[in-house]
Parts: sequence; structure tokens; C-alpha cells
Amino acid sequence: MTGFAHAANAPGGWLDHVRWDAAGLVPAIAQDATSGRILMVAWMNREALAETEATGRAVYWSRSRSRLWRKGEESGHSQRVHEIRLDCDGDVVLLAIEQTGGIACHTGRQSCFFSRLEAGRWVAVDPVLKDPDLIYR
Repeated sequence: MTGFAHAANAPGGWLDHVRWDAAGLVPAIAQDATSGRILMVAWMNREALAETEATGRAVYWSRSRSRLWRKGEESGHSQRVHEIRLDCDGDVVLLAIEQTGGIACHTGRQSCFFSRLEAGRWVAVDPVLKDPDLIYR
């Protein structure tokens, strides 16, 4: 991963180009760098995005826990970041990542997008790769 040209917290730096919402957050999409599959969507604040860029590991903001969430800190399923992109409006971040262990979802699946709409109902179409009870103890 290559860094941005400006210091993370310098006035006019790259973080200032992100359009943070009223809570100081931006949605972040984690996409498999090889297959292109969308694995998950989470939230980032300035600190999470700056740490992600600095370390090359995905860090998010947990809205439910109100703290930084270093992906894989409990499950071991971390995300190595290959590239960080910002959409044209500056209000969505895209992370091209390598998913450790092949599991991004807390349900034990490869992707959080495992349900497909079929005949008016949601159907789980992707297998559980590992029992969540064995991941989160």
C-alpha cells in the first residue's frame, strides 16, 4: 500500500478531503483485492482511517461499542489493506483488502452479503465456513 502525499492530520491533508457525516463517520466498503467481491461495510472515523493508512491493517469505528475496532482483534480474521480509494463525492471509502482466514463476517461466512432476495424473502446462500461460537469465545 502506498501512503498519501500529505500528512494525515495536517491542515489541507488527505483526511480533510473526506466528507465526514454529522457524527464524524464515513462508510467504508471492504472489497477482496483479488476477486473483487464485497465482503463487508463498516464505518470509519478520522482516527480509524489514519491508522488504517499508517499500518496497512483495516481499522473501523464500532458504533455499537463506541470505540475503534481493529478488524480481527477478537476473531483473528484481520484485513491487510492493499489500496484505499475515495468515491467521487468524497463520502465513501473503499478498501481493497486481503482477508486473513477467508472470513470477514461475524457469522463465520466469507462475506456479510450472504443473503439473496428470492421470491420475496431473504435466503442465506453462502455457507458458514466456521462456527461463530468457535471464533468468538
